[in-house]
Amino acid sequence: MDALALTFSSGWASGINAYLVVLVLGIADRVGSFTDIPDVLARWDVLAVAGFLYAMEFIADKIPYIDSTWDAISTAIRPTAGAVIGVLLAGDADSLDQAVLGVVGGGTALLSHLAKAGGRLAINSSPEPVTNVVASLSEDAAVLGVVWFSLEHPRAAAAIAAVLLVLGLTMLYVLGRAIRRGWRRWKKRDPVQQVA
Repeated sequence: MDALALTFSSGWASGINAYLVVLVLGIADRVGSFTDIPDVLARWDVLAVAGFLYAMEFIADKIPYIDSTWDAISTAIRPTAGAVIGVLLAGDADSLDQAVLGVVGGGTALLSHLAKAGGRLAINSSPEPVTNVVASLSEDAAVLGVVWFSLEHPRAAAAIAAVLLVLGLTMLYVLGRAIRRGWRRWKKRDPVQQVA
């Protein structure tokens, strides 16, 4: 497997949903013959924690303003997960390779996370649950598709991830006004009290 391409794809996907990336890679390692996927991702305890956190994100991601709160918390988690996955994919490589893959994974995850979080703030500027659910399911499908595709075709998947990243960042720029409006509304609300 091409480690740099797989790291870029999984980094992009980690910025959207890091827990699903860990699940896909871990399950693929468990059921497939993917020797380049680190065995640590296929451990039962890692899969259990990733599954639990993915279930929480699956629910939180569909509720207006709760999704933005979850994204705010995930600002530290998603890029870190992308960087850790990048370093794990480097395997026993020398420290420069590990550093490069860590930066690629973490940097790509940070950019895609910013695009996701900004898009959600734009959606929340006119809150109604249908767009949150559609956006969340679309994101999960894209993450699942890109990561799974990257296992067999890492370079093609990296190209798809790059296009999705550029589209996400372009959307972030174009929707800047709606994002700022969503940010102001999110700051005024207490999402926990909104649900209660």
